[in-house]
Amino acid sequence: MFIHLKDLASKGTIRIEGTEDLTGILPKSGSLLGYGPLQVRLEARDKAGTAEVTGELDIDVEQSCSRCLSPVGQHLTIPFHETFVKGEAQELEESEDEDQDEEDVLYVSEDRFELKPYLAESVLMALPFIPLCSEDCQGLCPVCGTNRNEKACECKTEKVDPRLAGLADFFKDRS
Repeated sequence: MFIHLKDLASKGTIRIEGTEDLTGILPKSGSLLGYGPLQVRLEARDKAGTAEVTGELDIDVEQSCSRCLSPVGQHLTIPFHETFVKGEAQELEESEDEDQDEEDVLYVSEDRFELKPYLAESVLMALPFIPLCSEDCQGLCPVCGTNRNEKACECKTEKVDPRLAGLADFFKDRS
């Protein structure tokens, strides 16, 4: 999926709709177990020599629950807003006091650039940091590793502060 700055300048606005396959760009490791095709609804506008791309992205993802490691499927709707300028970042840094919004601009070196890496970055940034299969997920037993959502275990999970362990022995002798 490419944006041509010259075409955009002549047309003013370009609508981009369809599906993108992010295989090979998104990692299938860590908490991201799988994902479907990315549904793209974008509009690119020419604004004084810059390309402003806005719209929405939809994708189905599967991650591991951060407590019990079970697969969790979710549908994400991600807002997308990026501004692209042809040129080098160093050229425009000299005029820093002109506009503070320059930090939000992405610089491209050619008239044609690919959107796929920016779409993948938006998807990665929108992934839940701590995915849960349910709010009341009990997780795995820290002693035996049993999934406590599926069956209860008889492991002792009482936490005793090691600095106070000697006091517990002191009160056992008194009873």
